[in-house]
Amino acid sequence: MEFGFARHMFVGALMCGAAAPALAQEANASGAATAASRADGGGIPDIVVTAQRRSQSLLSVPLAISALSDETLATKGISNSAALATAVPNLQVSSPYGSTQPNFSLRGISVANEFNANQASPVGVYIDDVYIAARTSHGMGLFDLDRVEVLRGPQGTLFGRNTTGGAINFITKGPKLKGTEGYLEAGYGNFDTFKVQGAVETTMVEDELGIRIAGNYEKGDGQFRNVAPGGRDPGGVDTWQGRASLRIRPGNGPLDIKIRAYAGQNRGTEAGIHGLEPFRTGLGFFEVNESRVGENQTDAWGVAANISLELSDAVTLTSITSYDGGKQNLQQSSDGAPIDVLNINWRSTFRQFSEEARLNYESDKLKLVGGVFYGWDRIVTDNSFYIGSVLAPGVDGGFFQHYRQTRRSYAAFLQGDYNLTDKLILTLGARYTADRGRYDDGYAYLFARSVTDPQTPIATTVPCAGAPGSCAYDPAAIFNLKGRNNALTGRVALSYTFDNGLLAYASYNRGYRSGAFNGGSYTSSSGINYVDPERVNAYELGLKGRALNNRMTFSAAGFYYDYTNQQVQDLRAGPVNILVNAPKAEVYGGEVEASLRIISALTLNASAGYLHARYKELALQGVNLAGNDLPFAPHWTAQAGIDWKIIDAGSDTVTFSPTINYFSRQYFSPFNSENAPGTGQINSELQQAGYAKVNASLIWVHDNLQLRGWINNAFNRKVYAYGLDLRGAGFPYNFLVPSTPRTYGVTARVSF
Repeated sequence: MEFGFARHMFVGALMCGAAAPALAQEANASGAATAASRADGGGIPDIVVTAQRRSQSLLSVPLAISALSDETLATKGISNSAALATAVPNLQVSSPYGSTQPNFSLRGISVANEFNANQASPVGVYIDDVYIAARTSHGMGLFDLDRVEVLRGPQGTLFGRNTTGGAINFITKGPKLKGTEGYLEAGYGNFDTFKVQGAVETTMVEDELGIRIAGNYEKGDGQFRNVAPGGRDPGGVDTWQGRASLRIRPGNGPLDIKIRAYAGQNRGTEAGIHGLEPFRTGLGFFEVNESRVGENQTDAWGVAANISLELSDAVTLTSITSYDGGKQNLQQSSDGAPIDVLNINWRSTFRQFSEEARLNYESDKLKLVGGVFYGWDRIVTDNSFYIGSVLAPGVDGGFFQHYRQTRRSYAAFLQGDYNLTDKLILTLGARYTADRGRYDDGYAYLFARSVTDPQTPIATTVPCAGAPGSCAYDPAAIFNLKGRNNALTGRVALSYTFDNGLLAYASYNRGYRSGAFNGGSYTSSSGINYVDPERVNAYELGLKGRALNNRMTFSAAGFYYDYTNQQVQDLRAGPVNILVNAPKAEVYGGEVEASLRIISALTLNASAGYLHARYKELALQGVNLAGNDLPFAPHWTAQAGIDWKIIDAGSDTVTFSPTINYFSRQYFSPFNSENAPGTGQINSELQQAGYAKVNASLIWVHDNLQLRGWINNAFNRKVYAYGLDLRGAGFPYNFLVPSTPRTYGVTARVSF
């Protein structure tokens, strides 16, 4: 049933894509339609993206890109980065912490079962082209954005850090240096959720000096009912973010300076947890029985300067300098029970600096982008793992872990597009990267205490070569480790534009994710290691263009990945978590995205993705897992929605925008449903069967006033977003995180 539904949606989308070349030729033989005529004539307007570090129409870029405008984000009900999967094919978002520290999976490439905060995401996250190293800062609220660009496939040439999965670039609105404008928006929803956001932009000197200030605040009760007496409800929201952007263009000349500063924090309650089965008796899916619901406390801030100078009509020099920081204090009761079995306090502070200098050259036949990059980031971690009476009957205690990780990345890159003919373009690009890392001041110890008392160290576990508890406590003992690797990555592509505007391309991309330290070992220093980098050789064919007199836009891509050395966690006897490389995996599939303006008042948007992502070589806990699916890699994803202007009466319009999102079965662990002998594992619990969710909005616009009613997960589907094996580590349950229930509300917005 699940397979058939997805198969028919995907095949239908492919048929649209296959028919499009002929339709486009029939509709637009000259291929000369402009963006204005496409929009004014009832067609789909162009979307301008900067995925290749210069402004281009989305349909002229030979890459698999999804671009979401601020209007699209609003109509689809996407208010934070964790919700992007509802609009992008072959994208999954998961986290053991709710919307905090989202783990992005693109085309099956993700952090798999490695959730420690020191790891770099294989899907790079950027704000205005600035790479954000701390994954905690990825769980941002989305507000006052120009657009979000999601690039599928390894990014081994033009982006600030090499990635194997892709890149997500959040592009904020900045001063246009024209007049004064802004908006104020306020909303109220179920779970007593109040939200307000707004922005104001003013131009002090026309075409020369302007500033834009934006903010976002949201507070709401927990979305899961806690039946424990006096217990707080999980899934609560308490967050704010602010941003200020200054733009200076002296004399409206060739120098353009953009300075952006932002800050924000989150104090929401932790995600709902399904844990110990005896305490799940009689509870509904969106209910918990937990006495110690903690908070997801996170802070993020940063400042960036983007300075560009037009040296001539053909040459532009750009410098992007940034300094960012933040911290997390995630208080997580991981047992889902009113007794103290497993309570974790994840604490880290983050700092990072980056500098990118690049040169753009453009002539009739050749377009070049080249430059250098330097990035530095540091995380200092202090985690506490309270494990109840596991030490001995009646003896409460746990482990404390501390380390400091520092990474430096140096790179030089160059990519050129050369017009072999008026229609055929050759792209060649290369990037050489040198990564250096240090794991310093590492120590861990076993302590005795109750969950609320001060820790009393009783044994050093890091550094300690023996079993946990076998080394005497030594406060002076520390563990240090270094790691380094270099990589040459790049891109080769051929793209051809037909007379009708249809673009076809074929490409090869090599991507790389730096080697990594194991941040998850605190019971023994034998688990602290530095593993090899991930590498992806990616081959892709694509097609994109317009059809039906510009009323339809579409893009389609097929891909094959040779994926080696994915970084995953393995549990060894002790128990000791150790980071290892999955030797080989194979990923292939395809995607289709299309928009069709059926009539001027009705537009259909649809996308579909197919994914085959499996390990060819992998053994964990002595079990051969070759042939298993990669985690968070459903075979089928599909989205479909309409924007229907049901009333259009001059200054008054009413638009109805429902969407449906489908995801086939996905596993949360490389084990899939297999179990390691003698561990008590029940890995069949760590999956989510296929499901569909429906969102909708109804928007009334009167001049500069907008009123929007919205609903997400309209049918209250019961879905798990994340699962983690704890039975293999000796706990009598698995850790499961349900996604949010139905939410709804109204929002009013006034623009000026």
